[in-house]
Amino acid sequence: MDIFDFDNPAKGKSVPEAVATGKPQPGDNAPELSVSEVAQAVKRTIETTFDRVRVRGEISRPNYHRSGHLYLTLKDEKAVIDAVCWRGAVSKLGLRAEEGMEVIVTGKLTTFPGGSKYQVVIEQMELAGEGALLKLLEDRRKRLMAEGLFEADRKRPLPFLPRVIGVVTSPSGAVIRDILHRVADRFPRHVILWPVAVQGEKAAADIAAAVAGFNAITPNGPVQRPDVLIVGRGGGSLEDLWGFNEEVVVRAVAESTIPVISAVGHETDTTLIDFVADRRAPTPTGAAEMAVPVRTDLLLGIQESSARLGRGLQRKAQQTRTELAGLTRGLVNPNRLLEERRQALDMLDQRLDRGLQAAVRTQKGQLDTLAARVRHPRERLQRMSDLAEGLKERLSTAAGQLNRARSQSFAAQRFSERMQQAARRRIEQQQQALAHVQRLLDSFASSRERLLEQGYVWVSTESGDVVPRAADIAVGDRLQLHFLDGPVDVVAGVKKGPSPAPRPKPKGQHKRYQKPEDEDQGSLL
Repeated sequence: MDIFDFDNPAKGKSVPEAVATGKPQPGDNAPELSVSEVAQAVKRTIETTFDRVRVRGEISRPNYHRSGHLYLTLKDEKAVIDAVCWRGAVSKLGLRAEEGMEVIVTGKLTTFPGGSKYQVVIEQMELAGEGALLKLLEDRRKRLMAEGLFEADRKRPLPFLPRVIGVVTSPSGAVIRDILHRVADRFPRHVILWPVAVQGEKAAADIAAAVAGFNAITPNGPVQRPDVLIVGRGGGSLEDLWGFNEEVVVRAVAESTIPVISAVGHETDTTLIDFVADRRAPTPTGAAEMAVPVRTDLLLGIQESSARLGRGLQRKAQQTRTELAGLTRGLVNPNRLLEERRQALDMLDQRLDRGLQAAVRTQKGQLDTLAARVRHPRERLQRMSDLAEGLKERLSTAAGQLNRARSQSFAAQRFSERMQQAARRRIEQQQQALAHVQRLLDSFASSRERLLEQGYVWVSTESGDVVPRAADIAVGDRLQLHFLDGPVDVVAGVKKGPSPAPRPKPKGQHKRYQKPEDEDQGSLL
């Protein structure tokens, strides 16, 4: 027997209604229910009554959980309903839930007993009319345009003849076949296909990843980096093309360092990628035509340019011949020029002969004049002889003075040598005296060490003054006894036996021992 009997009303109310009121009806024996039993009863009632529903509302707080589930809230101006889409159904939605998007969801109502709330389990999701989708698209376009992504100065020119063309599209569609066929017809180039999903939940992420992947290829690496990219797909509805309106795709194309050609849908179809791409093609075939030129047209252009160049060279050569002929008509006959130059040369030769003769006559006259001024050689010899006698006398005088100076210099040199010898003898004497003193000092040091080895000591004060006599010591004086291996500090005690009276000494320190004038130490050697 079920807990709730929907066919047995109690005073016009069903058993669940009576249970919900919490007031047992008169004559009823209502059983006591646990919280779990009530929650399960409510769950069965709601799931049975609302087995499949279509709810229209505005999406609020969409959350794609890391588990893959989608949690959101549907609301209108008066009410709010929680909704959940399990991971297996998220990939089949066909669009991505965003804040403020007005949608129609299809699913069933259920409860969550752990939270005492009901929610919609979403199986399908669609936009609430094309107008809402267009409004969302227009709002996104204005926002991206405000960021400057559609500015004309950001667009880059396409390479004239790319070596490699990258294509981002579905591998199974007609787009890639049209592009390959068109490129092969116009100018065969190497084409790299990055296969992506062009429709559905994964489309936007795949397209953005493909554009970023082509840009991440290292130039001159093992894989050739494309010089231009074609992003496209065939025609379709606004929902089918929605992946190319996603913000992640628009930003990926805007950040691409490789020029991008947008080829999405037909000529009448417009997506946000068309605004940010460097060039927009009406069709994928048109994108291939933009990417590469026509090889035959280039060959014809080269041939035409070559022909024009040849004709230009011919015209230039003919023009040069004409100009040369015109210039030669104005030139004088070379033979006539040579005859004039020969005549001028003969005239110059005659003038040169006459000039040489005149120069000889002039030089002869000057030589005669100079010869008259020159004296007889005997006179010059006599003058030179007199001058030599005078120089001889002066030289004799100078030689005598030089001899006297040399004699004086020799005497000074002898005196200098004698002084040097005396200085050397003096230095040797001083060195001998110094060596003698050094030997005395060494002898004294060795004699003192021998005495210390025999048991003798010598006494000094703390300040280092030598104490030769006991009379110089007072009781209590601090002394040092110097042995062979070092000094020992002692204090003077009471004297035993008669001793001479101590000599007076200044206060504060002992008087340094002074050698008597009549005392001769003598040699220790």
